[in-house]
Amino acid sequence: MFEIWTVRVLGAGGFGVLGWRMGRVVSEFSTGQERLLWPWGLLLAGLPLGALVAPYLTLKPLHRIIDYTNSIPGSTLVAGILGLLVGLIVASLIAIPLYTLGGWFGWGLPFIVTLTLGMTGLWLGVQRGRDMRAIFPALESKRTQETPQFGRNGSILVDTSAIIDGRIADLTSTGFVEGTLVVPRFVLDELRHIADSSDPLRRNRGRRGLEVLGKLRGDDKVSLEVLDVGVDAGDEVDSQLVKLARSMKSSILTTDYNLNRVAELQGVQVLNVNELANALKSVVLPGEEMRVNIVQEGKEAGQGVAYLDDGTMVVVEGGRRYINAYHDVVITRVLQTAAGRIIFAQSRNG
Repeated sequence: MFEIWTVRVLGAGGFGVLGWRMGRVVSEFSTGQERLLWPWGLLLAGLPLGALVAPYLTLKPLHRIIDYTNSIPGSTLVAGILGLLVGLIVASLIAIPLYTLGGWFGWGLPFIVTLTLGMTGLWLGVQRGRDMRAIFPALESKRTQETPQFGRNGSILVDTSAIIDGRIADLTSTGFVEGTLVVPRFVLDELRHIADSSDPLRRNRGRRGLEVLGKLRGDDKVSLEVLDVGVDAGDEVDSQLVKLARSMKSSILTTDYNLNRVAELQGVQVLNVNELANALKSVVLPGEEMRVNIVQEGKEAGQGVAYLDDGTMVVVEGGRRYINAYHDVVITRVLQTAAGRIIFAQSRNG
């Protein structure tokens, strides 16, 4: 709060001085009483305007820069700085003879060379951040200890199934996902092929996935990156995703049961959205009573089926006669399966 008020006061003062100076300039083209009104009028207008916009011009961008810098791995940051320094050193050596040209070339060419080589060195350094991580592993290990995240290195590879599922957007909006979501290019390609499918169902699923990615891109609570990696010849998308996760030491976010098993067998951490949903479902115990809305018949004779708010199926023995009505039941047993949880109950009235 103190820093906001400080910035507002400084902004009001700065805009007030700027308004006064602009008023003096404008008054040169005025005559009579207007010549005195312009400086004071713009001064009084600049004071509240500066106090209003100063935090958005200073604190907001500064906080975004700090958050972005904190999200960069230490190895990548060090590699980028070293690349920038090397680029500037090479640029200075090349620019020395250019200063003797005189005129525009004497200052324009050295500036262009310095800017180009400096940015090139920075880009090359960032691209080789993984090599720096291998040389100085303490940079990454210290960061991981200070900032616990889902993935082993803070990044989470996202599978096509998790994107199409859509619940990932709801999960990230809560702020629970602290790592960087990484979408490989071959996952985007697969998603695009699904969206272009002639099958209406597959096409709708693909378009939904693209909409989810757009929502994630606009969410300030999550960091989303696209990794330019293709599929090796002869590999499938799932096998390439597991291979990439092993090389990056990252986890995989998916809803695919088969991919989940294959990745775990190869030592890759898996974040399964379905398992998370099952873990968060309400806990019920045999003997508890509840009131449910029986909506359809069960597989066995006389059974009725109801659903809890979280989607858990409740099979009511003898509940067929209560279809389309609320009824009090007693839990008899709870069955946990790979597909989810099923609750068995009977009418409280017997």
